[in-house]
Amino acid sequence: MEHVIARLTAPLPVEVLGRAGVGRRTVTAALRDAGLTVVDGSGAELAVLVIAEALKPEDMAAVAAARAPVLIVLNKADLSGAAGGGPMARAQVLAADCRARTGVPAVPLIGLLAGAAPDAELVAALDVLVHHPADLRSTDAFLDSGHRLGRAMRERLLARLDRFGIAHAVLALGRGADRETLPGMLRRLSGIDGVLAAIDQVAAPLRYRRMRSALAELEALAVRSGDERLSDFLAADDTVLAVMAAAVDVVSAAGLTVDPADDRAAHLRRAVQWRRYGRGPVGAVHRECAADICRGSMRLLEIGRGAP
Repeated sequence: MEHVIARLTAPLPVEVLGRAGVGRRTVTAALRDAGLTVVDGSGAELAVLVIAEALKPEDMAAVAAARAPVLIVLNKADLSGAAGGGPMARAQVLAADCRARTGVPAVPLIGLLAGAAPDAELVAALDVLVHHPADLRSTDAFLDSGHRLGRAMRERLLARLDRFGIAHAVLALGRGADRETLPGMLRRLSGIDGVLAAIDQVAAPLRYRRMRSALAELEALAVRSGDERLSDFLAADDTVLAVMAAAVDVVSAAGLTVDPADDRAAHLRRAVQWRRYGRGPVGAVHRECAADICRGSMRLLEIGRGAP
């Protein structure tokens, strides 16, 4: 049983793909810093395709050739343009267009800022810019215009934060931020939390299939061994509700809504709704999910507990 549990709880291996120059290494570092397991090669169960500025034919080909579910990450979102509410808002529009063209989820990211933690020297340089603003309209303007901050330091700032990060860091410091709070602000600005949430959604069917496979193996083991404790575990309320929760994640990731109410009428209504859904023209995974949501709802109705 231990080896089944080990497989069930093993981290999901992610592969990062992308053309040269899109920031693949930067995104890889950001995902690893966030705790994801990034691998190279055939062991990946999910692919993160990094693009920049626009979707190219090579990117479309990579989506078509991927052997795992794909999430597109539109990196360097700060370079998307200022029209329509600023770079990140514009990047959201571009990401939506990528999704429409490819059929896979897409989210923006400023990978350079995801793990940015300016050291004391950089923070001091940024503080100089608070009191003595520099020309940030372009990289050349920032580097070539006369300023009391040395060119070498301005080059360091660009390498670590780029113009967008510099501008927002200067604003934050001017409003009272300090070296300790600056990394959190830059992380929020980067969009990495949205990337991680999107990965979690894309991975929902993978987690569900892992769980169903593990349960099938445990059921076979229970029959062979006659172990009543294993049979009791498979039939336990917590097991049924855990499977229901995994199924809810799958259908929610597909854009469907599962009634979260936890009264008896809601449990019965949910069970009827998803039993009907599972009998309709849906794929095998959604049919299994519907059965598990129905089963969990009936168990909740029986034991009088809240929905997971």
